[in-house]
Parts: sequence; C-alpha cells; structure tokens
Amino acid sequence: MPLIYSYPLKSGMPLLLSTIAMALMTSTALAQSNAEKSGHNDEAASFQTSAFGRMPDGRQVDLYHFTNANGIELKVINYGGIIVSLKTPNVEGEFDDIVLGFDSLETYLSEEYRQANPYFGAIIGRYGNRIANGEFSLNGDTYTLATNDGDNHLHGGDKGFDKVLWEAEPFENEDGSGLVLRYTSEDGEEGYPGKLETQVTYTLTDDDELEVEYQATTNKATPVNLTQHSYFNLKGEGSDTILDHQLMINADAFTPVNESLIPTGELRSVEGTPFDFTQPTPIGERIEQDNEQLSFGGGYDHNFVLARDNAASDELVLAAKVWEPQSGRMVEVSTTEPGIQFYSGNFLDGSLTGKQGQSYEHRSGFALETQHYPDSPNQEAFPSTILEPGETYRSRTVYRFAAQKAFGS
Repeated sequence: MPLIYSYPLKSGMPLLLSTIAMALMTSTALAQSNAEKSGHNDEAASFQTSAFGRMPDGRQVDLYHFTNANGIELKVINYGGIIVSLKTPNVEGEFDDIVLGFDSLETYLSEEYRQANPYFGAIIGRYGNRIANGEFSLNGDTYTLATNDGDNHLHGGDKGFDKVLWEAEPFENEDGSGLVLRYTSEDGEEGYPGKLETQVTYTLTDDDELEVEYQATTNKATPVNLTQHSYFNLKGEGSDTILDHQLMINADAFTPVNESLIPTGELRSVEGTPFDFTQPTPIGERIEQDNEQLSFGGGYDHNFVLARDNAASDELVLAAKVWEPQSGRMVEVSTTEPGIQFYSGNFLDGSLTGKQGQSYEHRSGFALETQHYPDSPNQEAFPSTILEPGETYRSRTVYRFAAQKAFGS
C-alpha cells in the first residue's frame, strides 16, 4: 500500500515529535486515518497526496484528493491535469463518481487508450478542438501542425497538454482548496510558435463548485485555446447512456461544420433544428434525426455560440445546465469563453473499461468544453485566439453541482 501524505488545511494539530522516527510514524498514522475516513462529515477537510504511478522515464505521477465541507470529492493527477474522479450526491444524499476515467496510470498510458484517445478528464492545449489541415498562417509565416484527426489537427497534436507531466502545487484559500498546475510548452512544440508558460488552477469550493482558471503568456504570437475535457454521466460513471439527461445550452446559434468537422464559418440559428437546447431537452430526443450536421458528427459534436449579450469578455455567463432525472444530479456550467463544444460521446464503443469495471459504451458520457471556436486561426470572422507577447491569456469556467427533483432554475 503506497504511503499517503496528508496535509491539514487548518492549523491547530498538536505537535507530537520527539524523534525523527516518531515523527514519521505519526505522519503515516495520521495519513492512513484520513484515507480511511469518508470525508463527508469533516469540518476541516484535508487534502491527501499519494503516488499514482510512474512515467516510462521514471518520473512519479501523483494523485491529489480534495474534499469540500459537503463531502464532494475531487481527484486529480498531474499527468495531463486529468480529473480522474468527481463524487457528488444524488437527491438521497448518496455519492457517486460522475466522471469517466481510470484507477491506474498504466491505463492512461496504454496503447489501447492512446488508440481510442478520448481525452478523459484532461487539460487540452495548446489549442482545444480542430485546426483545418493542420496549418495556419500568422504574421506572414505558415505553421504546420500534426494531423492527428484525419487531415486535421485536434486538441494540441500528437502530444498535447493532456499527455505531459505538469508541476503541481496544492493550496488552501478562503474560496476552498485545490491545485495549481504549471507547464512550459517550448517554442516549436507540436509545431506552435513561442514559448508558452501555462498555469491551470482547480478550486473545489464549499459552495459545491469546481472552478477552473487558465492563464498563459508567450514570447511570440501564438494561438491559445485551453479547455477541460471531462466526460460526465450524472447517474454515475459506468452507467448506461446519457440520452435521458436533460440539457439546456444558453446559445441561439451554433457553428455548422463540413464532413471533417471543420466549421464552415457560418453562425447558424438553432431555431427549428435538433441543436435547439434553449429549453431543457433530453439529449437523445433528436439525436437520431435525419440531419446532415448530426450525420457529420455521428451525433452532437458541435460548437455553440453562447448568448453573452453585453457581458464583458472576463465576466462569467451561463453556458449550460444538465439534469439527470433518476439521481436528480445537476451540473451548471458558467464561463468567460464565447463558445462551448457539446459532445455526446459518439465515439465511445465499449473498448475501454472504467473504474467500476464497466465498459464505456456508445454515448455513456458527455462533454461540455468551454472554448473559443474551432479553427479560429483560419477563420477571420471568429473571435481571435492569438496571444501576443506582453499579454496574458485568461479564461475561467465554473461547474456548479446540485441535486434536485426537477430541472428547475
């Protein structure tokens, strides 16, 4: 059993050190005691750190486990910044893990996972979503990227931010507890210009919110579009499809795509289409309709243009709400981003087995990726994703969790 290091988040624990040996024994006993607690009644929650495995080059990957005052539990590894587990209560107060993922680093590193490449729970960068033909022009130069999605570049390339080891620093502040992750992407990495200094912060609050804050700076102009790629099933990971989940997206338009899922440049009204989620609608209600856009994606795999009205670019706006009728669980997503990609798990095919030993079947999880629009470096009419030297990229997304007997407000 690996040694678990437990770090109290509030002071006041008596110091019982007389020898180095006693200190080590005391630390280990306290850590094991904390690990055995459910955490649901802790007045002063503590985070725990344990070894999750080792990279092929021998570097250790750590697991960070946070619990808020209401018992919500978040587990993150510093490989890919992956959220491996997120436990929230249903209307009866029973906790289940609601994100898809695995219990071992070996599975995330396996060839089987790399072939499927679903990006479960990971930080995506430098550029979330697709760039047409794996190239873009900037300041008179053309940059060539990996074409890892047919003819297109997807989610940062062959080794995007989801496949690197981040520096990690746990913290506590007045808002909650969480993890700061840092990664330096060198000039030319995956074909992108500029040395990009990136920081992503996860904060689990006692208001039952998971805040994700992104920052980046560069020494050369470069496109940046960071996002978080967790797959949710509010019945619990390993459950059946998400087609009965009711979804609301705060968007009057979406960006239609061609057959390779690259936006055409049009902003199309959702009215009268299967993409109208302005009112709560079961995900599966129209997913099999005879619709060209649905056929291109094999279901929903589209960017929605959020209704930001007069909100400033640094203000949070409601992006989406999802409610699951059996458990009553709800997740509400707010963001500073102009768009959100709704993906209905179309490429899940049962080949991957999750934490409870259940295979992840077709449409057994959904993703809501807050973002700038796909292919923006090649689409002048879209909001720019170019970060210039001297500027700071900032983005913020908040997931709020609840349980209620009806969709409600």
